Amino acid sequence: MTEIPEHLLKRSRDRRAALGLGGDDAAASGEDAPAAAPATTGAATPEAAPPPPSGPAGRRAVAAAAPPPPPKPDPPYIAAAKNRKKIPFWAMMALSLMPLWLFMYVRSVTEPPEVATGPLGVGATVYSNCASCHGSAGEGGVGRELDKGEVLKTFPHIEDQIRFVYFGTANYNVAGVASYGNPQREGGAHNAGSFGPMPAWGETAGGELTDAQILAVVCHERFTISGEDPTGAATEKQFNDWCAEDSPIYAALQAGTPMAELGTTPILDNENQPIQIIPIGDKPAEGSPP
Repeated sequence: MTEIPEHLLKRSRDRRAALGLGGDDAAASGEDAPAAAPATTGAATPEAAPPPPSGPAGRRAVAAAAPPPPPKPDPPYIAAAKNRKKIPFWAMMALSLMPLWLFMYVRSVTEPPEVATGPLGVGATVYSNCASCHGSAGEGGVGRELDKGEVLKTFPHIEDQIRFVYFGTANYNVAGVASYGNPQREGGAHNAGSFGPMPAWGETAGGELTDAQILAVVCHERFTISGEDPTGAATEKQFNDWCAEDSPIYAALQAGTPMAELGTTPILDNENQPIQIIPIGDKPAEGSPP
């Protein structure tokens, strides 16, 4: 280590004093201070890097996901629906039965339709065998028209209509009977088989209807389909004797009186008077004039 000459130190103190830097004090304190280490020339030696860790590399922390945006507020009408009071479960059960209660109430206060009984009621059911040819309302088709009074023009007497329905056109042709019904019909009498075959419906003629059913369907065709007035002066007795609910002729057929014996077996009306009946017989026959 080289010692600094005294005259250089003094010169330094004087210079510092001239500049107002406290040269004397600094020099006085510097006398006892150790000399500074000489500067080392050349590039500084870099410090050695720390050795890499010997253990496994640590996991990096995953960055936290950004929070979702807040939900949009409901529109006013949806918010009102959510805040509206809900119907309780028990009330829903009661409301589901409302249609049934309404149906039962309407049924209880509605009068049931009047259902025809006796020959007219039975005849309406039996007529389903005739509707395929004569139409559901007697409007005609393969068979002749029965409505609008047509059946009454052909058969002014109920006995002639019963006979034709019982035996049919085939039996009329076999028996050599050319026409049926009213021989003086306006426009001429109907010839058997002129408008398609009429099947025989009577049991003894090969048909499938009982004698009482044949009377019932004839009553339906006359008083329901063709529109004969059951209260008219000329037809009221006919209706009461043949087609009323308490018809004595219908009761006799139900009791077993054969159709062929009508007219030969005494049957009393509701006033205990014998009923005048044109004999129907056991084979086809010409019709009777009015």
